[in-house]
Amino acid sequence: MIKTRGIVMLSLATAGLAVTAACSSSSGPGASGLVPPATGDAVSAQSTSLGTILVDGSGRTVYVFANDKTNASTCTGACAADWPAVPAPATLPTPLPGVTGVLAMTTRSDGGHQLTVAGHPVYTFSGDSVPGQTNGQGVNLNGGVWTVVSPSGAPDANPTPAGGATPATGPGY
Repeated sequence: MIKTRGIVMLSLATAGLAVTAACSSSSGPGASGLVPPATGDAVSAQSTSLGTILVDGSGRTVYVFANDKTNASTCTGACAADWPAVPAPATLPTPLPGVTGVLAMTTRSDGGHQLTVAGHPVYTFSGDSVPGQTNGQGVNLNGGVWTVVSPSGAPDANPTPAGGATPATGPGY
């Protein structure tokens, strides 16, 4: 009887861990559990739940803003608090492995230097708390849509948020 109860308890504990793992993987870093490594490079091409996209040197997802102009950021003030600019390094790197877009720099209205990829200023999202998250994908905030960036520097052509949800809007994203 004691042996049977121990086996049942062990089975329940194992099932509980499996459910916990399944639930946490859908809301944790990257819906598929892929966490891009921190490379220290300005940007790198990494596999995520949305395919191969650019991440910054800390492994955080990089985004572009539909309202930006070529080589010019329109995200300032409260927008910049939600979407921090990826800083341009003092010396721009030569082409990085897997990154096919041209890396350059633009000067922001606050005087800071921001990295551009194929002419697009790039940002991270304050709503991504750890590497691998793509919570900013498809978000319509600060007057335009935000999307992840392909290795060529092009905005994601399908701005549907990860998981297929309707794009978020408004200040509560």
